Amino acid sequence: MRASAIPAWAGATALEAAQASGALAMVLGRTILQLRSLDRRELVRGLVLFGYRSLPLSGVIATLIGATVVLQTSLYVQRFGARNYLGWAAGFSVVWEFGPLLLGLMMAARVGGRNAAELASLNVGGQLDGLRGISLDPFALLVAPRVVATSLSVAGLATVTFALAVLWEAAAAFFTLGLPVRVFFESFEQLLGFGDLAAGVIKSFCFGLTIALISTTAGLRAQGGARAVGHAAAAAVVWSSAAIFALDFILTPLLGALLT
Repeated sequence: MRASAIPAWAGATALEAAQASGALAMVLGRTILQLRSLDRRELVRGLVLFGYRSLPLSGVIATLIGATVVLQTSLYVQRFGARNYLGWAAGFSVVWEFGPLLLGLMMAARVGGRNAAELASLNVGGQLDGLRGISLDPFALLVAPRVVATSLSVAGLATVTFALAVLWEAAAAFFTLGLPVRVFFESFEQLLGFGDLAAGVIKSFCFGLTIALISTTAGLRAQGGARAVGHAAAAAVVWSSAAIFALDFILTPLLGALLT
């Protein structure tokens, strides 16, 4: 890149970032305004599509998290002789970091990509303009319910993922370290409070809202033919994943100060 082209590139990048930020804010604002008039059938459909049908995936994530966290934590438990604190350490890792983060990334790929592709297909195909032509608001009918459904689905799946992951952790601790299940859950109960559990759910809800806003914006901004649909889905996954990492960096100390 030539030095003379750097200002033009920086200006174009800043303009694109400003437009994307404005589009995200617009989607969020219009969704808030449409909360009272959401299409309930589309909301239920979104909860089933994004939430209920993602339960098997959340179960797989919980299994991987539970087994992996205990195997990694056991190295330090054995080194420092802290077997009685394994329940707290493993549970804290799941609730605060690994659970929300991995669930958010997986949902960004599954839900975010699908939502962006569907909205982009409707936008490119002219169906959204067709709804406007018959005096129907496509945002209230299709878009806002998807944003709400995605946010609630990720938060709901987080509670299921946390519970299953902790159960798998207890089982893994018993079979790998011979740690009694009672000792595991005593440590978990005594050292983890409601604030810790609430923090994980709040994080997951924020991640779900981020996925919904980015994927919706990517779908609504798609222009062109079938290639635009693929670009929208890919952009939704990439930018949602990046935003989740950035948001996790911000929320962890903030929630730690507020809830613990």
